[in-house]
Amino acid sequence: MISAIVLGAGLSQRMGAFKQLLPYGEHTVIEQVVSVLLASPIDEIVVVLGHRHEQVEQVLAQWNVRLSWNPRYGEGMLSSLQHGWRNVHPETDAVMHVLGDQPQIERGVVEQMLSAYREKKSGIVVPKFSGRRGHPVLLDAHYRDEILELGKDATLRDLMRRHTDETLEVNAITDGILRDMDTWAEYEREINFRKQVVV
Repeated sequence: MISAIVLGAGLSQRMGAFKQLLPYGEHTVIEQVVSVLLASPIDEIVVVLGHRHEQVEQVLAQWNVRLSWNPRYGEGMLSSLQHGWRNVHPETDAVMHVLGDQPQIERGVVEQMLSAYREKKSGIVVPKFSGRRGHPVLLDAHYRDEILELGKDATLRDLMRRHTDETLEVNAITDGILRDMDTWAEYEREINFRKQVVV
């Protein structure tokens, strides 16, 4: 069983607008992320919510995902990540960490990472493009306790540095794994990029 945690609890402070609910094609940003995962061989999707969670819950009510509000979302991404790990199925084999503001996530990349995990049996699978690592990131469930024990000043990178010999880098098919969306300019970039691809 493979689970996905979608991190959708952020405040969007740098954006100047609530990016999870910004339009992206026929959907909102968060819906686009969810739609790609639902089209992928992921068995369970847990969306971690925080800021303005009631609005996001309404938008995602029609999608086959589990919504979980993190009351400590203000403490940062690690708090929401740990909340997600506490709420995925206890018997899941691995968990994919997905950014809720990465609407350009591609099904092909997700499938590529899952195949690499199953074939190589590496504990951590990270996509890479032009020598740079990106998102999403897949971790075997045996890291669950270690993730939950990370202190509030730690990051997932701290855990990954301790397990470099257990990390498999997968060459991603596009640079979408590197593009985040924290500012309005970056949002406009993704909208324009999508228009070019659709055309």
